[in-house]
Amino acid sequence: MKRGLKQKGILRVYPVFPLLFNILFVLLEVQLLFINRKAGIIAGVYFGIYLLCTLAIYLGGKKKIRRDLFSFASNYGQMQAKLIWELDIPYGILSEEGQLLWGNNQFLEVIVNKKAARRSISNIFPEIHESTLPKEPGEKVIHVEADGRYYRCVLNLIIDDGNGVQDDSMEFGQLIGMKRVVAMYMYEETEVINLEKMREAENMVVGLLYIDNYDELIESIDEVRQSLTVALIDRKVNKYMQSIDAVSKKLEKDKFFFAFKQSHLQELIDGRFSILEEIRNINLGNDQKATISIGIGVGKGSYVERYEGARAAMDLALGRGGDQAVVKDGEKEQFFGGKRVQIERNTRVKARVKAHVLKELIEGKERVLVMGHSIGDVDSFGASVGIYRIAKTLNRKANIVLNEITSSVKPIRERFYAKEYEEDMIVDAEQAKELVDDTTLLVIVDVNKGDYTECPELIDMAQSVVVIDHHRQSGDAIAKAVLFYIEPYASSACEMVAEISQYIGNGLRLHSAEAEAMYAGIMVDTNFFTNKTGVRTFEAMAYLRRNGADAVRVRKAFREDIEEYKVKAAAIQDTELYLNEYAIAESSSEGVESPTVLGAKIANSLLDINGVKASFVLTKYNGKIYISARSIDEMNVQVMMERLGGGGHINVAGAQLTGMSMEEAKEVIRKTISNMITEGEA
Repeated sequence: MKRGLKQKGILRVYPVFPLLFNILFVLLEVQLLFINRKAGIIAGVYFGIYLLCTLAIYLGGKKKIRRDLFSFASNYGQMQAKLIWELDIPYGILSEEGQLLWGNNQFLEVIVNKKAARRSISNIFPEIHESTLPKEPGEKVIHVEADGRYYRCVLNLIIDDGNGVQDDSMEFGQLIGMKRVVAMYMYEETEVINLEKMREAENMVVGLLYIDNYDELIESIDEVRQSLTVALIDRKVNKYMQSIDAVSKKLEKDKFFFAFKQSHLQELIDGRFSILEEIRNINLGNDQKATISIGIGVGKGSYVERYEGARAAMDLALGRGGDQAVVKDGEKEQFFGGKRVQIERNTRVKARVKAHVLKELIEGKERVLVMGHSIGDVDSFGASVGIYRIAKTLNRKANIVLNEITSSVKPIRERFYAKEYEEDMIVDAEQAKELVDDTTLLVIVDVNKGDYTECPELIDMAQSVVVIDHHRQSGDAIAKAVLFYIEPYASSACEMVAEISQYIGNGLRLHSAEAEAMYAGIMVDTNFFTNKTGVRTFEAMAYLRRNGADAVRVRKAFREDIEEYKVKAAAIQDTELYLNEYAIAESSSEGVESPTVLGAKIANSLLDINGVKASFVLTKYNGKIYISARSIDEMNVQVMMERLGGGGHINVAGAQLTGMSMEEAKEVIRKTISNMITEGEA
């Protein structure tokens, strides 16, 4: 018998029951002696014989009975242990730190490498480690994979409370001194997972395909080639759909609907939606290029939900300038294409429609708050001034939200201290929070990300939000906007607001200071009319000139300070040419009033160096590293900045990095460039 094992409970008192019954016989014998002496003597003789027999049995058989009991318990324990060893369900015991202490045959077959598991179970199942193990009694479920098979692991903490752990499924002799261990059961769910994958692969994916510039395309070619061009595009689209076994239907002259099995989706992703390039390469006999946009909705919801996802993906693709594909799976988006410069649309129908909607929204409110992005530049301020004038023309109260007046905005801002403007025309974020209520319309310009605005809290506080921006839309754009006007081909937000102003009516006329603020916004964002300027850009400039904008006065307002010029020269002198094609420079923020604005100027200047495809200027300011990225037409810096959490245009973009040094930030830029080159994105 093992040392320390004792009988407990009823087994401890059961053998002495016959001796306890002798007390009853003693009482019976006493009563018989009083009633009949002869009967009492006879009963006493029999009682004596019974007492001797029970004593003999108890004293003589006690050890044998106990030995038999423990022999049965031992055999029962061995049988239980054998059952656990040969149990079809993998079962093991782990320490609190995650080391394997014991496992049955099935468990050892699953883990294969027993030595690695004894060091840590995370060597076999990375999902299970010390931090994921249960800390309190109760089941915890973790799903793992091993050699292509999937398991549902149930973990249960076992605690020795001092009375011994009652568990016949393990040999606790191996766990001497351990008070807490984790029991681990593994239930295979490979078949269920594979069936789920098969079901998911059979799911129908909904897609939309639009020809971006259909009207401009048709107008640019003669009538004889129009039908041929349309037929050629239709043929390429239908052939592409046949390659993925899709059902497609042409809804309108420039719109297609299609549906296919989800198993083909990865094929399209791996090919990076080659149909985009095929359509773009169609020779139209002129300088025009046909482009398409694709929106795909994926998910586990209903077909209607997937169709809504496809529509949202298409809106996102168009909001980013078209010529790309967007795959939307719930809240997750993937972007493909969009590496070329967007084609400017000559028609102004969209601007007129948006102007009418904006007018109705403003007339339905009592006050308009306008704000741009944080650390506002001339474009965001100029666009804000344009919206301000629209609101005042419609007899509504209006305020511009501006926290920090940078050196670039300051000379333009000075013009608005005149008597014709209210003292509270420009307010800071705290003052704006006091003004916003149910009768307030919030208009956001030159940015479509809530976190990048002057006061993100206003977005939640306002009932109605309008977004007007020329940066490509990203997946985390402001969701509650009732009006989204995103035109990535536009040179600036000021250009868009200038177009809208012409359709407001009500006798709207810009004051000279307002026209110059918007003119300055266009001038700065186009780098003095050398970048992203189109026909509509010059039309907007002509409109602003007619309203009193003085180009000479604007040019004088943007002459650089000598100290900033020295910082700019020093940054250019120390520029690194990564791979001999990508300029990476560091701009100092010391002694500079608007470091981020200066960084953008340096990035523009670096593009004048022969052979430079893109420039990246890093500025450390207020605990963050601001990146200004620029290119001409050889690299999509917007896609690159999106990888770093930023965004912008194909040729003008930016991002913000936190929690790293300047050298670490430069290394992030280098690695991102290398990755994009490897993936064919640069």
